[in-house]
Amino acid sequence: MILQDLLRYRLMPKLRQLRHNHSENFKVSYSQCGEDLILQHLFMVLGIGKVSYLDIGAHHPTYLSNTYLFYKNGGHGVCVEPDPSLFEEFNKKRPHDVNLNCGVGISTGEANFFVMSSRTLNTFSRAEAERYQSYGKQRIVKTIRLALKLVNEIIGKNFEKRPNLVSLDVEGMDYLILQNFDFKKYRPEVFCLETLSYTEDKSERKLTEIIDLMHKNGYLTYADTYINTIFVDNAAWSNRP
Repeated sequence: MILQDLLRYRLMPKLRQLRHNHSENFKVSYSQCGEDLILQHLFMVLGIGKVSYLDIGAHHPTYLSNTYLFYKNGGHGVCVEPDPSLFEEFNKKRPHDVNLNCGVGISTGEANFFVMSSRTLNTFSRAEAERYQSYGKQRIVKTIRLALKLVNEIIGKNFEKRPNLVSLDVEGMDYLILQNFDFKKYRPEVFCLETLSYTEDKSERKLTEIIDLMHKNGYLTYADTYINTIFVDNAAWSNRP
């Protein structure tokens, strides 16, 4: 047996073992950039098992979802998706969640909702919808009137104290919603927020006003995937087990 064959013979069991170990330890992410796996680790560090969540602008029950991993692991919460056609899937695939077909705004009532050709860009902001359309690849498919609820009202009606996680992605309305969030009454341990503007000409900018607002309200930046930023409550982090 030549040396090359001998080495292969001796190494094959170890290589098979490495492959076996790898297959047992891989992790599946449902988020856009692996945010749910970062969040999962963060909640483990914080000593929180089954995670409760408020998912605003949920879009799809599994695809590009920051909360589906926690749902699969026995967590529960509230998913808010205003697009009626997208909302239909939530009751089918997330039956243990509270699923709300409405928007979240800074006042109650109704507002125009702009359905875009790329549904991930749906928005209540006319300015954002027209900006997306101006690039040439996107278009406003239709405008529909939808009911609005307040974020604090949703939390008060659906959570005993607060959700552990707030995931927010509402295309241009994020900052206004956060401005009206009652951080004194409700202190979710973690927020996952979109902090990058959407463009098609490489002129995107980091939404530092959102980051500054979270820091001002006692949250520190735990991780950033460029598109989204994960914040953790200072007190929860300091008191982690």
